[in-house]
Amino acid sequence: MSARYEYGIDFGSVEAIDFHAHVEIDGCGHRSMDDELMAASEKYFRSGEERTPTIGSIAQHYRERNMAAVVFTVDASSASGHQPNNVEEIAERAAEFNDVLIPFGSVDPWQGKAAVRRVHRLVDDFGVKGFKFHPSMQGFEPNDRRFYPVYAAIEEAGVPALFHTGQTGIGAGLPGGHGIKLRYSDPMLLDDVAADFPDLTIVMAHPAVPWVDAQISIATHKANAYLDLSGWSPKYFPPQLVRASNSMLREKVLFGSDFPVIGVDRWRTDFATLDIKPAVAPLILRENALRVLGIEQ
Repeated sequence: MSARYEYGIDFGSVEAIDFHAHVEIDGCGHRSMDDELMAASEKYFRSGEERTPTIGSIAQHYRERNMAAVVFTVDASSASGHQPNNVEEIAERAAEFNDVLIPFGSVDPWQGKAAVRRVHRLVDDFGVKGFKFHPSMQGFEPNDRRFYPVYAAIEEAGVPALFHTGQTGIGAGLPGGHGIKLRYSDPMLLDDVAADFPDLTIVMAHPAVPWVDAQISIATHKANAYLDLSGWSPKYFPPQLVRASNSMLREKVLFGSDFPVIGVDRWRTDFATLDIKPAVAPLILRENALRVLGIEQ
């Protein structure tokens, strides 16, 4: 095993932290989804970006922009029957580019005690700084108590959990949505988790269309709940989310692009057109992510 990941990022000088960047494929085993789902996702996002950049090219992409990025894949092997990218190898590769990349782990929640053991191994042996879940892809209700031991392990490790919420481009337009159920990504299911694990930092990924109002309510009510703004161009953000980001959620909202399906440059260009207060923009682009990651400045 290569060296355990440790931060090498100069957090005082990076301009922004992208909290949501996918590793679709690399020398890390497999695609994170099959070809049919990949094609449907590309059609949904109308993405002109390269969908399968290597970890090295991802690092260079962000380094050129004086940014850091949280990178991850999703282990949905039980629900999909499809092996994910190698989570451990992603962490090892990120350690080679620790001046710019921040690895998150992923576990299949259906694997029970094995998932709990893997949480501890990924943190202790590989140095991952958080965990990514996609309830719709992984086929589980986040507030089902069968999965609580996984959250307890993450809470004990003191790292955040990032959950996909709302609509997903994965399976969009396919018969039956390829069997992917949107209701698993209703953020209200995470309200239970946030209440039952008050020391677990939860980040709700994406403006959670069609449940944005619920998402705003949860992030306002639960001190340990945040949200990232990935997966949508900012010009399409619901107006109530922009208002909340400028006011009561100014310290609870994180920049995220959804790279590579949403380009970093496109996201930031469109974000600059929003009526975001000058004092709030640095919080969204960097400072709130540092708080979630437990980085003291």
